[in-house]
Amino acid sequence: MEKLREIEFFRDIFLKFYIELPKKVQIKYDYVFVIIRQAEFIPIKFFKKITNQKNLYEIRVESESNIYRTFCCLDGMNVVVLFNSFKKKSQKTPSKELKRAIKLKNEYFDEKKEA
Repeated sequence: MEKLREIEFFRDIFLKFYIELPKKVQIKYDYVFVIIRQAEFIPIKFFKKITNQKNLYEIRVESESNIYRTFCCLDGMNVVVLFNSFKKKSQKTPSKELKRAIKLKNEYFDEKKEA
């Protein structure tokens, strides 16, 4: 199947999170990444826009009763850039994690302008 999108990691934030996950959850993340790379339309179950935020999305992974989120953005139409991740413990997204994602997204685009 043809690859429609690339996934990039901003700094090593996501990778540090990923290597600490149980193998079962890593496999679920890998599956979701295949969908993001190859599906023309990514199901909202796996990839959802953050309300009231310009170009900020979350990748959603569920394993047993645990929910994991990774904030990301689009750089153009073909690149998904990953930022911070967390294990969701409440119904509402923690404001600290959201603020961090916004900050990282801004840093990513600022660094890209300077390059």
